[in-house]
Amino acid sequence: MKIVIASDIHGSYGYLKKLCSIVEKENPDKLILLGDLLYHGARNNIPDEYDPKMVFEVLNGMKDIIVAVRGNCDSEVDQDVLEFPIQDDYKVIEVDGINWYLTHGHINDRLPELSDNDILFNGHTHIYNLSKNYINPGSVGYPRHNSEHTCIIYENMEFSLYDLDNDMIMSLKI
Repeated sequence: MKIVIASDIHGSYGYLKKLCSIVEKENPDKLILLGDLLYHGARNNIPDEYDPKMVFEVLNGMKDIIVAVRGNCDSEVDQDVLEFPIQDDYKVIEVDGINWYLTHGHINDRLPELSDNDILFNGHTHIYNLSKNYINPGSVGYPRHNSEHTCIIYENMEFSLYDLDNDMIMSLKI
């Protein structure tokens, strides 16, 4: 199974187009979105090529492969325009015999106990992380602390972190 994992688009149509190029090239079975899809939030500057309307139109075109959770900048109004569910704070999916716990990361009071064969995925910090039990794809539209605009591709028990402006940064085999 091939999966693209992304978070924190924040309405950046320019960087969504770059993510879509990866999705088109990789042809994944699933596109996991870890929240904060359309809006930039009150504390953030407006991202490059900010266009929430175009973002939801493009995402709706991929609705059949999207698995998404709600971020702190996502609202009921966003659900009105998106044609795939985004209102769950958490989702659990099984991939290659491993439980993937998906959340945005802004609500941490209900996190499960993880076994050695579980992985927690979240966005929210806008800073990527690849480790055995914790993965954060960073941010598509608004990275922080001089990090890159990133997403992750999973295939054959390996996670590869991609810089949307360049190429692969690192990978982790599990």
